[in-house]
Amino acid sequence: MKPFIKMDKEELKLVLDNLENEYTKIKEQNLSLNMARGKPDFDQLDVSMNLLDVLNSQSNLVKKMDYRNYGILDGIDEAKALFAEMLDTDNEHLIIYGNSSLNIMFDQVSRGYTHGYLGETPWCKLDKVKFLCPVPGYDRHFAITEHFGIEMIPVPLNEDGPDMDMVEEYVNNDDSVKGIWCVPQYSNPSGFTYSSETVYRFAHLKPAAKDFRIFWDNAYLIHHLYDNHQEHVDNILKACQEANNEDIIFEFCSTSKVTFPGSGVAALATSINNKKDILKHMTVQTIGHDKINQLRHVEYFKNLDGLKKHMTKHANILRPKFEAVLEILENELGGLEIGTWTKPLGGYFISFESLDGCAKEIVAACKEAGAILTDAGATYPYGNDPHDSNIRIAPSYPAMDELTQAAHLFALCVKLVSAKKILES
Repeated sequence: MKPFIKMDKEELKLVLDNLENEYTKIKEQNLSLNMARGKPDFDQLDVSMNLLDVLNSQSNLVKKMDYRNYGILDGIDEAKALFAEMLDTDNEHLIIYGNSSLNIMFDQVSRGYTHGYLGETPWCKLDKVKFLCPVPGYDRHFAITEHFGIEMIPVPLNEDGPDMDMVEEYVNNDDSVKGIWCVPQYSNPSGFTYSSETVYRFAHLKPAAKDFRIFWDNAYLIHHLYDNHQEHVDNILKACQEANNEDIIFEFCSTSKVTFPGSGVAALATSINNKKDILKHMTVQTIGHDKINQLRHVEYFKNLDGLKKHMTKHANILRPKFEAVLEILENELGGLEIGTWTKPLGGYFISFESLDGCAKEIVAACKEAGAILTDAGATYPYGNDPHDSNIRIAPSYPAMDELTQAAHLFALCVKLVSAKKILES
C-alpha cells in the first residue's frame, strides 16, 4: 500500500471504510488487553523463584553483625560489593536501600526541598525551583517533581541523549535549575543510550546552582535483549570524579525487574560528601532496610556474572515479545508514512511517534476496542505532549497471544486515526 498522504481523497476514503469495518469486528470480540505499564510477566517472575530458597532458618544471618536486628544504615558490605561490581564503583560510594529506586529518588527530591543539600538553602524557601526533563521521558519521574510544585522544563531527547546545548545553557546560567532527570541506558520510553560525549558533557557541567544534581536513573543497566549486540553507557560517577565534579551526581539502580519488583534491592551511588549528608537524614528517617533480603540477593547471584546469567533468562522471554511487536509495526505500518518507532536493544519500552495530533485519539480508539495503553502525553511533563504524537508501548506483561492481538489492534487504530486526520486536513 502506498503512503496515505499520497492517496487521492477517494482512495483514502475507501481505505478508511475498510479500516472502520475491521475495527467494528474487533470491538465485537470484547477484548481485554493491557500494555499500559512495563511490568515483568509471570514467566519472568518465575525465573527468580529459587531466590526464596537460598536462606532459611538454618542460614547464617549473624556475620559481621546480626543481620536480623537493627542497624547497618547504609546496607551490608556483601550487597555493597555486588552493586559496586554492577555499577563499577566501590563500597564507599554506595548506600543500599529497600526494594524501590523510585522511593530513593522521591527521598532525594524531598530532602532538597525540605533541608537542602550540603548546607544549601532548602528549595521550599526559594521563589522558583526548576528541573530539566528530557522528553519523551518517564512519567513517574515527572510525577515526583510535579508533586513538589517544581517547574519542569522539557528538553528534547535525541538518540545520543538530551540536547546538551540546551542542558548547558540552562544549568550553567540559571541558578533556579536544581536537577535533571536521566535514564541513560535504554531510556524510558525511547530505548536510546547516552553517548560518551553526552556523559562527558554532563560530568563537566558548571552549574550556576551549587545544589544542582543529576538524577541518573540507571534502571536498565543490565537489561539487554541481545547477548551479541548490547549498548553500554559510560560510567558517570567516574566521569564526574575525573572532572572534579563528584557532588553533582546521584546514580540509582535496583533489582526491581531483575528479581521481584515488590521485593528487590535498590542502591544509590554518589560522592562521599553526598553520602554523609544523606546518612545524616536517614539516621532520623529509618533504623535500616531489610538486610536479610540484601543477603538473600547476594547469596543467590554471588557476583556480576551471576547477575548476567540471570538477565539472559529475562532476555530470552522479552526478546520474542519485542520482535513480535516490531514485526507487526513494520508489516502493517511500514511505508505508510503515518508513524515511526524505535527499535531498542534493551529496556522495557518501544516509543512510537504518530502524525501530529493523533496520539490521544489512537490511545482512545485502542481502549474502546479493549486494549489499554499508557495515556498519551504521559511521557511529557504535566501530560502535555505539544505535538500529541508520542505513545509508549510496553510489550513485557501480556502473554504472547494477547500481545500480538494488542499490537495488531494498535496498528489498526494508527491507520484508522491517521486516515481520518489526513482526510480532515
